[in-house]
Amino acid sequence: MTPACFQILLSLAGEDRHGYAIMQDIASRSGGKFKLGPGTLYTNIRRLLEAGLIEEIDERPDAAIDDERRRYYRITRSGRRAAQSEAQRMEVLLRQARITGLLPRKT
Repeated sequence: MTPACFQILLSLAGEDRHGYAIMQDIASRSGGKFKLGPGTLYTNIRRLLEAGLIEEIDERPDAAIDDERRRYYRITRSGRRAAQSEAQRMEVLLRQARITGLLPRKT
């Protein structure tokens, strides 16, 4: 799974969001170290939709303040399982990096 896809799934694991909110969440959560531009975001959203890992939803949070042009996305069960699997894979890699001394061991 690409880092961009994983970040999008992480963003949607907490709540449904529109594209710009996904970009803001990722930048905020990463302290600005991981930023997605619109092209990267929507290319990866399309891939995740095609793979059934996210879905577009019709529900709107508040029609009075919402822009009707926004598209909202939600993680699917398959998407949640895929994100969990990727997080577990990364956890194993981090453990190996600590064992080999590449990263400091947890105290």
